This record gives sequence, C-alpha cells and structure tokens, in this order.
Amino acid sequence: MSTSPADFNAKVIDEFRANEGRVGGMFEGMPMLLLHHTGAKSGTERVNPLAYLRDDGRYVIIASKGGAPTNPDWYHNLKANPDVKVEVGTESFDATAGEATGEERERLFRAQAERFPQFDDYVQKAQGRTIPVFVLTPK
Repeated sequence: MSTSPADFNAKVIDEFRANEGRVGGMFEGMPMLLLHHTGAKSGTERVNPLAYLRDDGRYVIIASKGGAPTNPDWYHNLKANPDVKVEVGTESFDATAGEATGEERERLFRAQAERFPQFDDYVQKAQGRTIPVFVLTPK
C-alpha cells in the first residue's frame, strides 16, 4: 500500500516538530523548513516540508517536485499569495516569497545542487522545465 503525498508530508512535519527541525530518512542531514502558505484557489492554509539553503539572511527553496515535469502546487500558491510563515528549527517567522530569476536563480540553484547533487538529477527528470527557485525574506 503506497503512502499519499499528504500522508508522507504529515509524517515529515510530525518528525520535524518532534526533533527541533531535524528529520531522517531521505532527508537525513538536509536543512529543512516548514512552509505555511495559502492556497491560490481554495484560500486554505497549507504546510509543506522543504529543503532550504541560507543566502544572506534569506531562505532559498526550490520547486523541484522531485523532477516532475510540472511545478508543485505550492509554486502557484506562492505566486498568488507571497505572504508566508516559515518554521525553521524551533523558530517561526513571517516572510515574503519571491521568485529568483536570471543569474540569481542560477547561482542559488547551483549552490543547492553542489551541496545536494540530487537537485541536478531533478533537472534531468524535469523534461525541459526550468525548476523555479524562491527566496523567502523574513519580515
């Protein structure tokens, strides 16, 4: 019996909160945050566990969706509603999400792929989709 993405995320979120922001399994050793965002169509609050990279006081997340040919749902939500809440470790704060473009996008994606090579694998799997990069700037 397979686990739905929602069930998988719920388990990761529970583990994150029980272990001060650390999770194991496929995310062992990877910095993780919880992104609270608002559904573009539904207006419902959603929470996604995501790998992140720090960049000059900001948090960088990548809309890889494991290399799927389409963007994750949270991508559309951030484009429609850039005001988010972020949990990192035991802290939470409000932030504004903005999509990185051009050289900044390339620099940030490369930095994450150098740390975690699976991001390069996602590029191959994405079938030509440019994987979006978002910067979360604390308010």
